[in-house]
Amino acid sequence: VQLQASGGGLVQAGGSLRLSCVVSGSTLSNFHMGWFRQAPGKGRELVAAIGRGGVATGYLNSVKDRFTISRDNAKDTVYLQMNNLEPADTAIYYCAADGDTVGMIFRGTPAYWGQGTQVTVSS
Repeated sequence: VQLQASGGGLVQAGGSLRLSCVVSGSTLSNFHMGWFRQAPGKGRELVAAIGRGGVATGYLNSVKDRFTISRDNAKDTVYLQMNNLEPADTAIYYCAADGDTVGMIFRGTPAYWGQGTQVTVSS
């Protein structure tokens, strides 16, 4: 299973970006998915998660009402829509997948990780 993340970039505060993560080697519908991020000098944190069925979602408190995670199983792609970005959102963003339980996503121990995509928010 491979995860390919894209969509990062440089944006001014208040701007928007949409990250995408394409799953290959299997089908997205087999997996619970999450987006994590790691800022310089900090640990990796879970930003958003979505269950296999696409109904259950969870968010880091600091991104609630600004970020939205979604999935398109037909395209084997999960998205992270990020609005009203803040400089504190600057980090490398990683997508992750687990086929067993969404709990593995929330525990930060998913079975599969994608490569990161850099998001930089300028003030």
